[in-house]
Amino acid sequence: MFERLNPLSADPILGLMAAHRTDPNPRKIDLGVGVYKDEQGNTAVMRAVKAAEARLLQNQTTKTYVSPAGSAAFNERVADLVLGTTLRHTLGDRRTTFQTPGGCGGLRLAAEFIQKVKPGSKILVSDPTWANHIPLLGEAGLQIETYPYYDHNNHGIRFDAMMEQISTAGAGDLVLLHGCCHNPCGADLNQAQWQAVAELAQRKGFTPFIDLAYQGLGDGLADDSFGVRLLAETLPELIVVSSCSKNFGLYRERTGSLTVIADSSNAARAATSQISATARGIYSMPPDHGASVVAEILADTELNQDWELELTEVRERINNLRSALVVELNKQGLDRDFSFIEQEKGMFSFLGLSAGQVHTLINDYSIYLVDSSRINIAGINSSNIEYLAQSIAAVLKS
Repeated sequence: MFERLNPLSADPILGLMAAHRTDPNPRKIDLGVGVYKDEQGNTAVMRAVKAAEARLLQNQTTKTYVSPAGSAAFNERVADLVLGTTLRHTLGDRRTTFQTPGGCGGLRLAAEFIQKVKPGSKILVSDPTWANHIPLLGEAGLQIETYPYYDHNNHGIRFDAMMEQISTAGAGDLVLLHGCCHNPCGADLNQAQWQAVAELAQRKGFTPFIDLAYQGLGDGLADDSFGVRLLAETLPELIVVSSCSKNFGLYRERTGSLTVIADSSNAARAATSQISATARGIYSMPPDHGASVVAEILADTELNQDWELELTEVRERINNLRSALVVELNKQGLDRDFSFIEQEKGMFSFLGLSAGQVHTLINDYSIYLVDSSRINIAGINSSNIEYLAQSIAAVLKS
């Protein structure tokens, strides 16, 4: 069975991680892997998470199976987090939410569900988009097309070109949108642009599919879900996948959700049964620990307040690092404007370097990033930011 198998190329980010680990240079910097790191370079467990885990350890009485939909408490509280309590109540039985094995699991579950409903459905994704969107959605059978999004020369959104392309989508088609903190470019739609997308979806009849992986890391929990809530208020159908990996720091616990809004309660009930059967056929039911932690935090006023406080600290640190990096780069006397880095949101931005320049940063300076020059801002700290700016300048001047 296995004798004809050929090895596949390693994932480029995983390869960077391995190379960084074995690099003896004490000044090495990892800007590739997409996890939050604190000033010491650690991806620490959040305070509220530790407190919630201690309570669960003390009070949990069973490890029996959950259902394919996962934790009901988690699902309702995450729906509140994503949609807001008022809108969740307004939507009523038109909404269904499923706990999933991380945001990746939510994306794949949604794709498999869509494939059952309408095999070979077309989904338009941004150019660029998170690399794993393509296998997660495409390998389920969805037909992937792209729409223009990021202008690498001007470091902004190609909004007119984007709208022109997604206007080709119609009823039965989907358009994938990043809810906030676009990965990989960090350039987000503003509120007027979200409104324009909502109006276009109403006219054309396509279904928006929002990946909300970074809620709370851009402008705040409510502001980062502006687009989700606007579309949920105004459109008959919406698909939203959210992740607790970044805003709760639960990366390895694989905690996410899939929310589907249908045009009627009957359609939502049918969707619930189909999604449940789909989940059952893929992974049976999701893991419980991370969801129980999130449900505990969101249900408890004290834990919730401490979680939001620490999340604010994370967000402000990222935004301050963006500003600091621009200041350090400006000190290098480069004939290049890096102010776009300060204007973007979340953990990622493109530096605007060529693949050759990226390789020079890796080989000569032990600064690890992917060929597109996308960097994880959270990999920067006060001890390496000057060296990073000097190294980028040296490469650009050479």
